[in-house]
Amino acid sequence: MPSPYRALLAAPGSKGFSTAGFLGRIPVSMMGIGVITMISQLTGRYGLAGALSATVALSAAVAGPQVSRLVDQYGQRRALRPATLISLTAAALLLCAAHYGWPDWVLFVACVGIGCVPSVGAMIRARWAALYRGTPQLHTAYSFESVVDEVCFIFGPIISIGLSTAWFPEAGPLLAACFLAVGVFWLTAQRATEPEPHPRERNGGGSAMCAPGLQVLVATFVATGAIFGAVDVVTVAFADEQGHKAAASIVLAVYAAGSCVAGMVFGLLHFAGAPERRWLLGVCAMAVSMIPLLLVGNLPFLAVALFVAGLSIAPTMITTMSLIEEHVPRAQLTEGMTWVSTGLTAGVALGSSAGGWVIDAAGARAGYGVPAVAGAVAVAVGFLGFRRLKRPAPGRGGSVEQHSERKERHVA
Repeated sequence: MPSPYRALLAAPGSKGFSTAGFLGRIPVSMMGIGVITMISQLTGRYGLAGALSATVALSAAVAGPQVSRLVDQYGQRRALRPATLISLTAAALLLCAAHYGWPDWVLFVACVGIGCVPSVGAMIRARWAALYRGTPQLHTAYSFESVVDEVCFIFGPIISIGLSTAWFPEAGPLLAACFLAVGVFWLTAQRATEPEPHPRERNGGGSAMCAPGLQVLVATFVATGAIFGAVDVVTVAFADEQGHKAAASIVLAVYAAGSCVAGMVFGLLHFAGAPERRWLLGVCAMAVSMIPLLLVGNLPFLAVALFVAGLSIAPTMITTMSLIEEHVPRAQLTEGMTWVSTGLTAGVALGSSAGGWVIDAAGARAGYGVPAVAGAVAVAVGFLGFRRLKRPAPGRGGSVEQHSERKERHVA
């Protein structure tokens, strides 16, 4: 591991909460695909499987910011443990209902409850922010977390699908629930690095979404999520048309690997100047990288194109976290980070649906037009909201303080 990352993990408690965060975060990449695999194996109904997976995603998109808002007010331990118990109870209900063939409505109720799962990634980033706020190490920490995200999405689906197909259908979702329980309860047991809560009477109430800058980021990432959702669905269909459907998982893993590599390198660099310009450049790069997908004719070229496309993902996400630091009150930082994840989740659902519709109507190659259009929408929203991003509110977040620190060093 490069020395900046080793130095990052040398802080007291950082290895513990980072490891716990990895265990608590990997279920995000395992549960949805695990539900699809489990239901399709037990019932053969792919329509029901997809609807249940979408229910989990949409429920998490609605419940996630509310859980994070409670975290900001009452602390991670007091808010995360009850929310996790609700999610685990719902997961147990889903496994029983699927195994014993209970009515479909029970499955949907259980999937709504699973959506109460907390955004563990936001919790870990909030701990890094509390530890390194106002220092260059925070950029490295956010880069490290983006790499962890990509590792989860590379290996999580493979583990979930592999267990459900090779062992028993419920194995994937069951292991995801176990990871969630261990990760969250281990994380919340680490009180020394837990960020200080901000009760509502001190932060004035209201939602973090009242911040104009955050509105721009969330709207842009709805379109960005549509890119991810469409690419996943269309890539599976394209591989199927090529006669190698199983290779889709490898191709998508290459897509995530590109982001992982870029995140590692990006964390070793330190930039001067306004982060909103780097963010807009990253959004433009993500949009442009979708154009070659319209031209590929076989899986090897598709894998190369997706690897290149993945290089812009992690840097853009890392810069987004820095912008949230600027535009969201410190007392609502966790909620602000979760709203971006909510925008991505909603976008993934939209992109998956639109991609599937185009595939049915015109074939897989035409389906890559969906992420291309979504990328163009993301760029348009980014440009329209750029002026809002150039006006961070005074006294909010760590990046503003980092800018002032650079000026002080220059004067010195």
